[in-house]
Amino acid sequence: MTRSTVDGTKPLGGGCLRGVLIGLGLILVLGLIAPFLVPVPALPDTLPAERLADEDSQFIQINGLQVHYKALGSGQPAFVLLHGFGASVFSWRETMEPLGALGTVVAFDRPAFGLTGRPLGWEDGQNPYSPEAQVELVVGLMDALHLNRAVLVGNSAGGTVAVQTALAYPERVEALVLVSPAIYEGGGAPGWIRPLLNTPQMDRLGPLLARQISERGDRFLESAWHDPDRITPDVRAGYRRPLRVDDWDRALWELTRTSRGGGLADRVTHIAIPALVITGDDDRIVPVESSVRLSGELPNAELAVLANCGHVPQEECPEEFLASVLAFLEDTLE
Repeated sequence: MTRSTVDGTKPLGGGCLRGVLIGLGLILVLGLIAPFLVPVPALPDTLPAERLADEDSQFIQINGLQVHYKALGSGQPAFVLLHGFGASVFSWRETMEPLGALGTVVAFDRPAFGLTGRPLGWEDGQNPYSPEAQVELVVGLMDALHLNRAVLVGNSAGGTVAVQTALAYPERVEALVLVSPAIYEGGGAPGWIRPLLNTPQMDRLGPLLARQISERGDRFLESAWHDPDRITPDVRAGYRRPLRVDDWDRALWELTRTSRGGGLADRVTHIAIPALVITGDDDRIVPVESSVRLSGELPNAELAVLANCGHVPQEECPEEFLASVLAFLEDTLE
């Protein structure tokens, strides 16, 4: 006699249950094995970073990492420029010379970007792409170049690093210029997904995901400008050049999986260092409201909102950007 449920359907028998479990097992095995079956073609036409360097490029070893930087000027004040995600020292091309006329200005490529080295293995457990290592890199570069104190100028994710450095080493930071800083947004992958990012499967697939920036980079760049029509072919080429460096995809993946939130929203009130927060009024990446909020929560901050400008005012509106910075410095630095 066949049993039926109240509604007339047959109950799930042992055979059906075994079938479901076998199906789930097959899906699990497929999920574990399939990533290793996906072909990962070699990156075409990549080169060592030194072969892509400019005439004024310089390289220095800091904390075991070969760092690409450019420097102008001398004396005080000193400026250290920190670019955002997907950018490089190239993003400071309009502002380095004017700032160099005031003192010493140094711009460097953060790990995974520009022409800075892209190690895929490291000793003593110090991951050069981690947030902590990036702070130590800023201070290590300052030490190597004999900069006791500096004004940190950080754009977007570079603003995140600038704030983290000010919290860790306040005695080394004379002032902060935070340009559309990513303080309340971003912060990397949520905690619950990070174990997945560190699996062998994602170690294989991750670089393929990172390569999408080469396809989407132009769209991201355009979203960073108020008026994308002003982006010249030379600017586009300047952003694409680091995508010719050996192992850029694996390094970008290493940065992605080690990034995480630093709880900065709860800590910015501890920063007494003078700060200028600059944003374009048409920032579509870090909302203007976030920069306004930050200027209100920093104890000693000023705010500049630049008209008809986007996420990278130092590139799109360099004259207005420099005017705001110079006015701030006149009021702040003795």
